[in-house]
Amino acid sequence: MTIRNKFAGLAAGLALGALPVAASAQDFINILTGGTSGVYYPVGGALSQIYSQGIEGSKVQVQSTKASVENLNLLQQGKGEIGIALGDSVKLAAEGNADAGFPAPLDKLRGITAMYPNFIQIVASEESGITTLEDLKGKALSVGAPKSGTELNARAILEAAGMSYDDLGKVEYLPFAESVELMKNRQLDATLQSAGLGVASLKDLSTSIPITVVSVPAEIAETLGAPYVAQSIPANTYDGQDEDVATVAVINFLVSSDNVSDDLAYDMTKLMYENLDTLKAAHAATADIDVQNALTGMPIPVHPGAQRYYDEVGVLAE
Repeated sequence: MTIRNKFAGLAAGLALGALPVAASAQDFINILTGGTSGVYYPVGGALSQIYSQGIEGSKVQVQSTKASVENLNLLQQGKGEIGIALGDSVKLAAEGNADAGFPAPLDKLRGITAMYPNFIQIVASEESGITTLEDLKGKALSVGAPKSGTELNARAILEAAGMSYDDLGKVEYLPFAESVELMKNRQLDATLQSAGLGVASLKDLSTSIPITVVSVPAEIAETLGAPYVAQSIPANTYDGQDEDVATVAVINFLVSSDNVSDDLAYDMTKLMYENLDTLKAAHAATADIDVQNALTGMPIPVHPGAQRYYDEVGVLAE
């Protein structure tokens, strides 16, 4: 079963007009996201709307970050209440992987829910001639911000394909929007972006120059193993992409920490699932979030507050 099918079935949402839950005067909620041209940021904005209206007395803000790795380190340091991160980054954080940006295990992280899949999307300018992973050799590729979740994905994909950064002509460590601007100016051949389908940066690129969406064969997912799974980018996701393109995907998780009270974690979990329509309106990538899959593949302990909600609605760990 594909990850997209597994996450099919949108849980029924309740209107934001429901009575807000009471909040402590201390309920400050900093939501850690990613770059403003990615998917994390609008999803964080939707969560901010949900929590601001649903948790009485709360003070909510959305912080743009370098995404997964930075978000997890900030949560460990108590500098955020909730954040989004890729599953492989969460796993490496819990283990303490220095190469991935985690010199020691992050023991304060607590899981809230599985969310939606990030698709590894490698997009090249048509004039570069890149159509396969092998064609990236000798070319200029942006792999995301240093030690971001996207950059960890880039390293993993290239290694599984028998390649490394040394095989590339040039490596740029840039966020999504900056990568796209360089491609428009013919200063970069391709960009690797780990994001939900229809990410704004690649939509912008595809309407600006002719592109090629580069295939990542299913055997790459087999080589990497969990949490990577084979997937495809549907035809017409981006302008000029006329066919489905094979790739791999990784689930995103909503993560908190043991610094957050059980009551607040419960409220944040419950309100998210009662307002899935707000998330869907923020970005189509969230359309298949389903509470029945909330604990699927969770690589860290579940926050007791979130677990209380899952106990109430009958969701079991897998």
